[in-house]
Amino acid sequence: MSRDIALAAAHRILIVGGGAGGLPLAASLGARYRRSHRATVTLVDPYATHIWKPLLHEVAAGRMDADSHGVDYPALAHRHGFRFRQGAMLALDRAARTIRVGTVVDAEDGVVLPERTVEYDTLVLCVGSESNDFGVPGVAAHTMTIDTPPQAERFHRRLLAASVRADARRSAGGAGVVEIVIIGAGATGVELAAEIRQTTRAHATYGLDHLDPVNDIRITVLEAAKRILPPLSERIAAAATELLQKLNVAVHVDEKVVEVTDEAVQTASGRRYPADLVVWAAGIRAPSWLAAVGLATNRANQILVAQTLQSTTDPDIFALGDCAACPWPEAGPNAVVPPRAQVAHQQATLMAKTMRARLERKPLPVFRFRDYGSLVSLGELSAVGTLMGRLIGGSLIVQGLIARWMYASLYKMHQVSLYGVVRVALDTLGRLLRGGIEPRIKLH
Repeated sequence: MSRDIALAAAHRILIVGGGAGGLPLAASLGARYRRSHRATVTLVDPYATHIWKPLLHEVAAGRMDADSHGVDYPALAHRHGFRFRQGAMLALDRAARTIRVGTVVDAEDGVVLPERTVEYDTLVLCVGSESNDFGVPGVAAHTMTIDTPPQAERFHRRLLAASVRADARRSAGGAGVVEIVIIGAGATGVELAAEIRQTTRAHATYGLDHLDPVNDIRITVLEAAKRILPPLSERIAAAATELLQKLNVAVHVDEKVVEVTDEAVQTASGRRYPADLVVWAAGIRAPSWLAAVGLATNRANQILVAQTLQSTTDPDIFALGDCAACPWPEAGPNAVVPPRAQVAHQQATLMAKTMRARLERKPLPVFRFRDYGSLVSLGELSAVGTLMGRLIGGSLIVQGLIARWMYASLYKMHQVSLYGVVRVALDTLGRLLRGGIEPRIKLH
């Protein structure tokens, strides 16, 4: 360790990013040290509320209302004993051990919080990932992403508006068609396609009298690889393809996008796909600003870390989740762990142990990824995936309603890490009881 930790004063643990890893870590450490003078815990995030990122496709399609499912950071901070500072991280000063946090601006009132400096003794970066457009012409100008709750809600509003306009054209005797093209058939693209199909069916029951949601709302998924869901097994990809086809979702593989215009998507094969709405879900990278903070990063802007999750540049700085390139020796000499929510959760659990070891000046534990399998949601009543993965020496394929229940349980486990079993059970029961008086989807 490069610096001795002064136990006489509270050790300042600063966590940047309140996602699948950062928020449970802050809650765990805050609860542990709230009555102790050994450490203080501060969480920094650009937003005031948290939505579990794997559910953003449900927000985008309209099945989940971000306002009713959002978690307020200040309330959780009060509950668990950590501090919350809203704002985006702008810069890092390693010599002074500070970060600079940007202004918080309200659309009506202007600047609410000015730029600030936050100090740390241990810095943990878990800022997730963003879409990678790979420099394809037209992507920035003509596509949408669903990396954040505001982006997901923006897509939902545009989907509703396009559907209403198409319904009006159809009622006037014209052509009422909505062309949706999703570029990228990883988990995000596949889940979004299935979710849109099922929620637009519900839209039709709430006033779209002239629009056939199956035939008039056309969903096309384009994938540059030879099959969908490239990181998963061929059996999972085949099962997911079959389920998408049953939902009348057109799937085209081996189609590399070379340009996006305001009217269509052009591929390397020469095909042109008309599009009213285009979603880019073809790849991810760590936020681009990470490459400028002075830490060693790779081509995907991920911070290079050791198996202790310490930055290779500075041992007082740690990184976890999608923004970290963590070695995975079991998968090969140059392999890194995949960008999955379960990785962030496992690394956050390790980091809680790491902080105790640092304070006690003990050797730091190392991260070893345990693959518990992957589940891909295909709407409200279906999912497909593998369970246990390498732990059983193979793959156990699950699909259908049972897989969907398992997928939903992942979110419940995330909630339990924040609220506890009793509160999550009561919240779930309350939502079930309100189901009869609330619309099945968000209509605005």
